[in-house]
Amino acid sequence: MDRPHSPLEPDDALAGLVRRAGLRVTATRLGVLRALAKRPHADAETVIEDVRAQLGSVSPQTVYSVLTAFVGARIVRRIEPAGSPALYELRVGDNHHHVVCRRCRATADIDCVVGERPCLTPSETRGYLLDEAEVTFWGVCPACQEATEHPRAAPHPKTTPAADPPPRTGPHPAAEEECHA
Repeated sequence: MDRPHSPLEPDDALAGLVRRAGLRVTATRLGVLRALAKRPHADAETVIEDVRAQLGSVSPQTVYSVLTAFVGARIVRRIEPAGSPALYELRVGDNHHHVVCRRCRATADIDCVVGERPCLTPSETRGYLLDEAEVTFWGVCPACQEATEHPRAAPHPKTTPAADPPPRTGPHPAAEEECHA
C-alpha cells in the first residue's frame, strides 16, 4: 500500500533547490538558505551570523563561497544598492525591483509594472544585447517616517543606521546595468 503524500518539510524543499542546481546538499548550504528565507535582502555578515547561530562554528569564507555558488546557480540573487554592501535574496526568476530607505537601508521588493525583461528601454544600446534592467528606488521607509514624526517612538527594527548614499553628480541613475560576462 502506498503511503499518503505529505508536503515537503522546509529543509526538504531547500535541499531540492540545491540538488536541482546540481550542487551537493551540505549543512552550511541549507543554513544559508534558511538564513535568507528568514531575512530577505541580508548582507553576507548577517547571513554568517545567522548560519553560526544555526550550526555553531562556520568560517566566513565558507559562507561567501556558498553565496557565490548560489548566485552562479541562480538559486540566490545578489543586489548592490549604491553605497551598501551586496544583499542577497531568494526571490529569483521574476522581474522585480527594490526600494531602499535612505536612512536605515531597509530594502523591500517592488514588482515590475511592465513584467518583462528588460523593463526599461534606453535611448541607445551601444551594441549590447540587453536582457535586464536593475531598478532601485530610494526613499524613506514607514518606520523612519514614524520615527521622524514621533522621535520618542520605539527604535527602528534595523539597529545599524547607514549613512546617506554618496552624493550624486549629474542626473539620477534610474537604472543600473549589470554586466554578465
